[in-house]
Amino acid sequence: MEHRAKEFREAYGRVQREIGKVIVGHTDIVHGILTCLFVGGHALLEGVPGLGKTLLVRTLSQVLDLAFNRIQFTPDLMPSDIMGTNIISEGADGKRVFSFQPGPLFAQIVLADEINRATPKTQSALLEAMQEHSVTVASQTYALPEPFFVMATQNPLEMEGTYPLPEAQLDRFFFKLLVKFPSFDDMQSIMDRTTESANPRAERVLDGERIRALAALVRQIPVATEVRRYAIAVVMATHPEHELASPMAKQFVRFGSSPRGAQAIILAAKLRAILDGRYHVARDDVRAVAPMALRHRIILNFEGQADGVPTDAVVANVLKTAAEPVAATV
Repeated sequence: MEHRAKEFREAYGRVQREIGKVIVGHTDIVHGILTCLFVGGHALLEGVPGLGKTLLVRTLSQVLDLAFNRIQFTPDLMPSDIMGTNIISEGADGKRVFSFQPGPLFAQIVLADEINRATPKTQSALLEAMQEHSVTVASQTYALPEPFFVMATQNPLEMEGTYPLPEAQLDRFFFKLLVKFPSFDDMQSIMDRTTESANPRAERVLDGERIRALAALVRQIPVATEVRRYAIAVVMATHPEHELASPMAKQFVRFGSSPRGAQAIILAAKLRAILDGRYHVARDDVRAVAPMALRHRIILNFEGQADGVPTDAVVANVLKTAAEPVAATV
């Protein structure tokens, strides 16, 4: 285990360094994306235009030896434009037959750029793909290539021409990462890289088989019963009707996190432990990853929306009040 964990940290570090050749700052965002990649999840990046979200995803595709497709989401995009469709073609015998023409979703890394600029109908076309790694067209199911990783970018809902993502779609994202404006020093580095003659480019360092092997290692890290129960308590505390609900959840939340939130917390906490050189998960790991795993899985009620309560504030309140150790009623 120790040798494999060391290999994991070395591979993770190589990918991180290659991305750093192109991307300035955004250390937490890069870590969040790599967490999703190495546990088999999907990542949602939110931020205003121009902060490098698309560049970050494209850079990751350069670092990994995986098939990559980019889908630019627009209001007129249809589900068939993403998944593919049956077309009439002529066979060797001259007869016309229906054949399936795969869409851009048939790749190992899919960039869903500005996903919330498409209509909910088109957004929902990703539901089966993200959960089951397959698509169904005309009653025929087609498997997607493995590993399959969706990274989506979205603009804040307050911006013109955006549609809110369906709750079922949001729940399929492992993490939601908030991309913020760079610092003054980072801005200087960005100007140096983008306005001078140098054109840094990342090198490929990992392929699909290696990624799947590393992901399998994450799942082998043990989690003590009390830590697992604490993670469950954190998720239960987001539900306003539950006896463990936090004060802010009772007041501002309509629906709390699904079980996928607990799964995301546990898996991300395992990866954090490996990177820290540990072979067990601590409660601090749970607290560190909970905001990214839960912020998009909490649905505010009318009062919460009217008061502009951020879901991160609800998660912070949950982490502050969650029972330790977990009560036996969980």
